[in-house]
Amino acid sequence: MASLSLGALVLSNIHQSNPSRIDYSVFYDLVDQGKVQSVVLLGRDVRGDFASKVKVGGRDLGSFTTVTPERDDALVPLLRQKKVHITVEDEREGIGFGLLSGVAPWLLFAGVWFWFARRAQRAMGSGGPLAGLTKSRAHKFDVTKQVKTTMDDVAGSKAAKRDLQEVVGFLKEPNRFKRLGGRVPRGVLLVGPPGTGKTLLARAVAGESHVPFYSISGSEFIEMFVGVGAGRVRELFSEAKKNPASIIFIDEIDAVGRARGTGLGGGNDEREQTLNQLLSEMDGFSQNDLVVVIAATNRPDVLDSALLRPGRFDRRVVVDRPELEARRAILAVHVKHKPLADDVDLESIARNTPGFSGADLSNLVNEAALGATRRGADSIAAVDFTAAYDKIVLGDLRESKLDAKEKHRVAVHESGHAVVTHFSEHAEPLHRVSIIPRGMALGVTQQTPAADRHIMTEPELESRLNVLMGGYAAEREVLGQVSTGAENDLKEATKIATQMVAHYGMSKELGAVYYDHESEHAFLGQRIATESGSSDQTIFAIEREARSILVRALASATAVVQARRAALDKLVDALLEFETLEQAELVRLLG
Repeated sequence: MASLSLGALVLSNIHQSNPSRIDYSVFYDLVDQGKVQSVVLLGRDVRGDFASKVKVGGRDLGSFTTVTPERDDALVPLLRQKKVHITVEDEREGIGFGLLSGVAPWLLFAGVWFWFARRAQRAMGSGGPLAGLTKSRAHKFDVTKQVKTTMDDVAGSKAAKRDLQEVVGFLKEPNRFKRLGGRVPRGVLLVGPPGTGKTLLARAVAGESHVPFYSISGSEFIEMFVGVGAGRVRELFSEAKKNPASIIFIDEIDAVGRARGTGLGGGNDEREQTLNQLLSEMDGFSQNDLVVVIAATNRPDVLDSALLRPGRFDRRVVVDRPELEARRAILAVHVKHKPLADDVDLESIARNTPGFSGADLSNLVNEAALGATRRGADSIAAVDFTAAYDKIVLGDLRESKLDAKEKHRVAVHESGHAVVTHFSEHAEPLHRVSIIPRGMALGVTQQTPAADRHIMTEPELESRLNVLMGGYAAEREVLGQVSTGAENDLKEATKIATQMVAHYGMSKELGAVYYDHESEHAFLGQRIATESGSSDQTIFAIEREARSILVRALASATAVVQARRAALDKLVDALLEFETLEQAELVRLLG
């Protein structure tokens, strides 16, 4: 078998599955019987055709293949004797055919793979089929065409604007600050609740300084492949350094900058590698780099300490919810190109929207404009702002209507809140009472603070508890029984009373101590021991003290309801008739 050619071996392997394969002895007998018409000889391989259909092993064959013994000198003479047409092929041609037959599938597979690889490379970018995964997804904005925002477009946030104006000065005139040894701050961290204008401030810095502005979200660094985020960080900073000066804005940086090694908050190797690369890039700037990183987050408490150290994020700028004056300025910006009716008072709207962010105020103006459009009005009136406020804070009007009995109960409940509010010394003034069901609320009593409050005294908290208990007390006094309508009031009152005892030191029994009462584990959902070491006895004492505060609040509310019963009944009748009473009517009715 040593003399078996490679071509014959390949053909032999192919022929093993050939249905026309016959044994050599059968072939020899058929030649001897004169049934073979022609043969093709290629080494030891033989293929040929019969003169007519021949039945071999239960099969009707018109052609055949077989393999001859290594040496058979009698075959060719027999073929010539039986006048069989003989064709002899060069064995080297067989070798070429065999090689092609064996290698062709592999060549086809390699060609298809190469085609797909080149197609993916063109789609993802240069540097290999997966290079596009590490390409930065930051959006570069052309300052001259796309970033028109300036500090004048940002209403309120005076302190934040003042801090960022210095960054603008660094970028526009770096030599002026370097003259006295100052250096450009590497990073500025904008901290504040959602919707307070952090992104707007970053765009204003770019618009004022006239430098390229790259914007990306922290979540866009993270992928399922480890190392992709780090590659995107390198690509982003490499692109930014090509400019004489530039700004990189990373929104929601807590998605990638969470503290390492905590095991909480979705920590993984990819996020930590990305954070490590970000730390390296911010620490590795050359002295001539004018790349300022501005990042925004509403969760500064979860950020890694290495990210917050000086040299990386040198400045922390707090962007808080706007105060009264700032809210009025923000409203003025949003209504600038909108037609307003004569009865719209921006001062009153700003006063009635404490806690609203800039985004909330923008949404309020937009909802008011949509409401005026639905009414078919030519201008936005005060009633449109009122409806917009109710829709945002309370929800849409309910389709289901209250029956007469339920409506009367809701009127009594809300009148209880209103009467206790009006006749409590430290309560915030009444603004509006309504018994129109909206969202999850069947009625609402709205108060207007005289000014923005940042701290509250114990008497003021007690007055708030009295107001919350006013609805419960009114139902019990007027109707003789309470309903499920007081659930939210009791929930909020219990929360305030517990905080007074455990957090604010307003309990004589427990004193000036802070207790992290009933902390819930993020994953196990069970009460855990707190840092202050609260025992079961302490928790029981907190709950007992909170209950006693609520009992006193209910007693105070009940006393006001009993003393002002005539005013309460008058208010109930007015609510059943008009459903909504504004501040002027409330003052007239209650005195």
